[in-house]
Amino acid sequence: MSLRKTLTAAGLFALLAGTASAQSTLVYCSEGSPEGFDPALYTSGTTFDASSHPIYNRLTEFEVGTTNVIPGLAESWDVSEDGMEVTFNLREGVKFHSNDMFTPSRDFNADDVIYSFERQTVDGWTGEYFTAMGMGDLISSIEKVDDMTVKFTLTRPEAPFVANLAMDFASIQSKEYADAMEEAGTPEMLNQQPIGTGPFSFVDYQSDAVIRYAANEDYWKEGLPKVDNLVFAITTDASVRYQRLQAGECHIMPYPNPADIEAMQSDENINVLEQEGLNVGYLAYNTMQEPFDNPDVRKALNMAIDKQAIIDVVFQGSGQIASNPIPPTMWSYNEAIEDDPYDPEAAQQMLADAGVEDLSMKVWAMPVQRPYNPNARRMAELIQEDMSQIGVDVEIVTYEWGEYLERSADEERDGAVLLGWTGDNGDPDNFLAVLLGCDGVGGSNRANWCHEPFQELIVEAKTLSSQDERAALYEEAQAIFKDQAPWATIAHSVVFMPVRPEVEGYKVHPLGGHIFTEVSLAE
Repeated sequence: MSLRKTLTAAGLFALLAGTASAQSTLVYCSEGSPEGFDPALYTSGTTFDASSHPIYNRLTEFEVGTTNVIPGLAESWDVSEDGMEVTFNLREGVKFHSNDMFTPSRDFNADDVIYSFERQTVDGWTGEYFTAMGMGDLISSIEKVDDMTVKFTLTRPEAPFVANLAMDFASIQSKEYADAMEEAGTPEMLNQQPIGTGPFSFVDYQSDAVIRYAANEDYWKEGLPKVDNLVFAITTDASVRYQRLQAGECHIMPYPNPADIEAMQSDENINVLEQEGLNVGYLAYNTMQEPFDNPDVRKALNMAIDKQAIIDVVFQGSGQIASNPIPPTMWSYNEAIEDDPYDPEAAQQMLADAGVEDLSMKVWAMPVQRPYNPNARRMAELIQEDMSQIGVDVEIVTYEWGEYLERSADEERDGAVLLGWTGDNGDPDNFLAVLLGCDGVGGSNRANWCHEPFQELIVEAKTLSSQDERAALYEEAQAIFKDQAPWATIAHSVVFMPVRPEVEGYKVHPLGGHIFTEVSLAE
């Protein structure tokens, strides 16, 4: 007999939360399992939701519901006139969590900041973000001015630098905890038993089932968090998440099936929040492999894809066709770009002209729902059908989510991979440099596309302080991207978030994170 049939909603709350106080326990039916709990190692939103947002803080933060940069563990910062030095004045009295293995002997200070960044510069570091953003080349030095002051010296001016430090990879770790675990011979504990300064402390994780957190009673933001316990009930099937939401077994669920949204909106026991997403879904060709190293072949394949059918079938109309690698709500979006037309006959002729016959390829389909792709398997099937019309044989492959992300970053990967992106900081650099820049090859740049004319533009744009001047370069870069076609740009989606009516204070975050610090439950 199923768990749902044998437990009442209140009983499930008690089981998941390990507490008798269901009213103070917020249950989030998450869509997947985290890869780990050290956000510097990963790029997945699923992992950030479970690690970065509840457990850690950063020097700067994004105001929830906006892309505004606000103080975090740094109360203030100063940027030198030439933009080459950024000095952060740290917040005093911030406490780290503790666990069975570790009790901190001091408050947060400059040593923790320096450790959190310098560890990402060592040889063999596997964190994609730090590498893809070229942070190792950007940061010349990090200096401890005193216990509560840290100065970053840069190799060049970097317009989005302060906003970048609000991103998940820049979460601040405890150096004291890291040293203790290194001495104990268990450095992996940073990723398995995380310690941070965030609103919730980690309690335990039952793999692929549930993550438990407890409110941080010493949290430096007074009056927060507003619930005593937070539970992630990992529920990979959107239909099951919907059932649990209806039954009161969870309070919030992400990524509903598009076909269910209308019913949810008419249900008095569900509030459906929505916001136009700062995202893009795409199909990335491995441009290091033949014949995908030829832009004419890539453009031909793009012209074979019926994107409107994908919007109708996969998104149920809750999205729009993507022409550019950045969403239309983002500054510098190039409205003059024309999308590749859907023209199978012309696509077939282009392949023939390129000398490509009897092409067989793999299309990778994600095993989880994301805001930019609610059903990757169905999308892959539609692409498979479209490609068959021009004589291209497509095999659909997939893997468990963590393995999918790891394998799809391999420079030897065959075929094309379905993925997408939700912006991290509201800056075009976060899309164009991270996803398409040379530093991201073999990592977040799943197309493995390093094109110097494009690279020169995005590097120059970051050094400028004028947004208008930056926008002009980014618009030019988008034109180059469209001409070279390392991706088939598929869609930008609307984000829907169904919540129970007793949920108060939840905000749909434009940067894609699910953040519960200010969420409460009505009596």
